Amino acid sequence: MTDLVVRIGTRSSELALRQARQVAAALAERGVASELVEYTTIGDRILDRPLNAIGEKGLFTAELEADLIAGRTDCAVHSLKDLPTADPDGLTIVALLEREDPRDALVVGPNTTARTLLELPKGAKVGTSSLRRRAQLRALRPDFDVRELRGNVGTRLRKIDAGEVDAALLAAAGLRRLGLGERIVAFMDPPDWISAPGQGAIAVQARANDARMTAILVALDHAHTRAAVTAERALLAALEGGCQVPIGACTTYEAKYGPMLHGIIASIDGVSVVRGGLPINAADPASSGRELARQLHAAGGAGILEELREELAATAAARAAEKAAAQGAT
Repeated sequence: MTDLVVRIGTRSSELALRQARQVAAALAERGVASELVEYTTIGDRILDRPLNAIGEKGLFTAELEADLIAGRTDCAVHSLKDLPTADPDGLTIVALLEREDPRDALVVGPNTTARTLLELPKGAKVGTSSLRRRAQLRALRPDFDVRELRGNVGTRLRKIDAGEVDAALLAAAGLRRLGLGERIVAFMDPPDWISAPGQGAIAVQARANDARMTAILVALDHAHTRAAVTAERALLAALEGGCQVPIGACTTYEAKYGPMLHGIIASIDGVSVVRGGLPINAADPASSGRELARQLHAAGGAGILEELREELAATAAARAAEKAAAQGAT
C-alpha cells in the first residue's frame, strides 16, 4: 500500500484535527500514509445563533461529505454525535474508533468554588450550546440562568475564564483529547444525566462503493463502541431527533446486565422529562434503541415531541417570513 496516500477530510478546529490525526496515526501503524484536508463548516462559521436556530442538518459535516462524494477526499473524520442518523446516499460509516469518555463534564470559572452543579449558587450563569443540556439543567435547577455558549472548546473556555458564565457543560471527550482534562471539576453521570447519542466516538466515513478504502479502514473499527452507539443512534432515529430536539441516549456497563442503554426526552424548559433504560441486545443493538424509543414515546415522550415540533414549525415559519420581508425590502 506504499503507493496510496489517503486524503482525510476534517474540520479545521483543533479538536477535529486531533481526532483526524488519531485516525492518521492508526493508519500509519498499518503502513498507510495519509494527509489531512481541512474544512470550515457552516456550523463553524455561524456563531451568532444557537445551533437549533440555524435550521439546517449536517451543520458540521455537510461540506466534508460533499467533497467525499465528489472524490476529492478518500474518507472523512467526524465526531459521531455531529452526524445525522441516516447516511447520505453513497456514504457509510466504515469505522468507529474506541470511544473516549461519553459523559458531559462541568467546567467552572476562576471565581467559582462550586464543584458540582448542585453547589452552584442560585441564579448562577451556566453556559451550553445544546438543547439537551439546557433542558436537563432547567429540570435539575430551574433557578439557573442558562446562557448560550458557542464556539470551539478553546473559545468556550476563554468565555468561562472571562466571567461571561460561572460554569459550563462540555463533552468530557473533547476536553481530554485536547489535554484539558484538568479543567473538569465533575462528571455528569448517567442515568441521572444523559449525554448525546454517539458522544465521545470518532467516526470514519467513506464512499460505500470504495472497496479498497473500506478494506483499509475497517481494521480501525471497535466492536464494543459500534454496538453501543448503534443502539443510541437507533433510539434517536426512531424518535426522529436531531440537534433541534432535547433527546439524549448513552450506554453504561453494569456487572449484572452488561451494556445498558439509557434515554431521555425533555421539554426545552425542563418541566416535562421522560427517562428510561434497558439492557442492550448484543445480537441486535439497534432493536434495543428502537424498543427504548417506543417505551419513552409511550410514557409521555410523544406529547413532548409533538409540542416541540409545533414550536419548531412556528419558528421556521417566522424565520421564513422575516427572510421574505428582508428580500422584499431590498
